[in-house]
Amino acid sequence: MTAPDFVVIGHVVKDVREDTWRPGGTVTYAATQASRLGLRASVITRASADVDLDEYLPDVCVHRTLSDETTTFENRYEKGIRVQHVWAQAPPVGPEDVPRECRGARIVLLGPVLREVRPGMVKLFPNALVGFCAQGWLREVQPNGLVVRRRWDAGESVRGAGVVVVSDEDIEDDGDVLKKWEREAPVVVVTEGKGGARVYHEGRWRRIGAFPHEEADPTGAGDVFATAFVIALDETKSVASAARFASAAAGLSIEAEGTAKVATRREIERVLAENPEVELE
Repeated sequence: MTAPDFVVIGHVVKDVREDTWRPGGTVTYAATQASRLGLRASVITRASADVDLDEYLPDVCVHRTLSDETTTFENRYEKGIRVQHVWAQAPPVGPEDVPRECRGARIVLLGPVLREVRPGMVKLFPNALVGFCAQGWLREVQPNGLVVRRRWDAGESVRGAGVVVVSDEDIEDDGDVLKKWEREAPVVVVTEGKGGARVYHEGRWRRIGAFPHEEADPTGAGDVFATAFVIALDETKSVASAARFASAAAGLSIEAEGTAKVATRREIERVLAENPEVELE
């Protein structure tokens, strides 16, 4: 079988809102963004049979290992800060879940929500541009289900990755971890929501602002940023171009709930053309 252009690995999530839920997790947002950019996208995940992934990811090739439960999060925002609880968790995704054809993908994103993907899986993709969404390794769950930060002494764990992406909420002021990532990965990105993002490359940090947008739901913006960044970096080989493209994509994605406003290439290019002043500085 032909290798996909883009592969994302992690748990599909049930994001609970009041009496209903919608699909979430890095894999949902990342695969949707890759597909809308015209790439042949694949998801490798574990989830229960009651989640209709063909409905939620209609243009994506889904490789699901069935589990008794689907990882389930409840998200609330209090004064702009996300508070999360986990009510169920599927088993980890391992190398045995990765089909042979997916190992030839051009771009791979490791996107755990709760440490379900081993960092060492980067070794399965020696010829790919591999991105790490670090958030999922920086979380743990308390007995009452509350998600809290944990320290992840990543160091050598990210070796082999081309890009590491993390949000400022998850890293806070942990400069020691960032310094370790700087030594092991060519590019490190810290997303800052309305503040844009900081990008480390070739020995220095640079900043890009956020593009104008009307915020309806910030969930998934970091995943969209990471996906758009690695795709644009693969296509252009330019960190500056990738940062602009990713920032525009993330801004568009939060203008509606869920994946409804995850943008096409044409929509992103329109925003880029309308805002030439937003650059990596």
